[in-house]
Amino acid sequence: MRPIDAFRYCPRCANALPKRDAKVMFIDCPTCGFRYYFNPAAAVAAFALRADGHVLLIRRACEPSIGRLAPPGGFVEPGETYEGALLREFREEVGIEPTGLRYLCSQPNRYTYRDLVYQVLDLYFVARVDGPTGVVDSNEVSAVCWTNPRDVSPADLAFDSTRKAYEQFLQTF
Repeated sequence: MRPIDAFRYCPRCANALPKRDAKVMFIDCPTCGFRYYFNPAAAVAAFALRADGHVLLIRRACEPSIGRLAPPGGFVEPGETYEGALLREFREEVGIEPTGLRYLCSQPNRYTYRDLVYQVLDLYFVARVDGPTGVVDSNEVSAVCWTNPRDVSPADLAFDSTRKAYEQFLQTF
C-alpha cells in the first residue's frame, strides 16, 4: 500500500476524502482546502573504495532485503545535506568517514516497510576510505564485506536502484 492510500480522512478537518486517481500523489480536501503532497523521500549511499581497489559493502541486518548487500547509506534526515547524511550513515554503520565524495547518479526506488511502499530517490556517490571498518549498528548491518567490485553478483544487491547504480559504478573503472 502507498502511504497516500492510508489517508481516508482529511488530517485537518477529518472529513472523508474522495477516491483518488492512482496517479495522483497528493491529498486535496474539498471541504477545507487542505493539500498535502507525497513527494519521494531522499536517501544516500556510496560505493567506497580502499587503496587496493576493493569496494565496501554491508550485509543488511533488517528488512527490506535482509541478508542482501548494499553500500553504506540511508535516509536523509530533515535539515541535513546529502553529503552530511552520507557521512553520518557511514559513521553509524561502519565507523569510518569516506573522503573524496563524488556524485555518481540518482535512481528511483520503492522501499517497502511495514506494508507501506515508499517512493524514494536514492543518490549514489563514489568515495575513498582508509582504516579499519566494522559493524557499528548491528540492527542495520550484519557484516562488512570488502570485495573486488567485479566479483559482486547483481542478484546479491538489495535493491533495483542499487543494481542500476552499481552498473554505472563499474563503468567508472
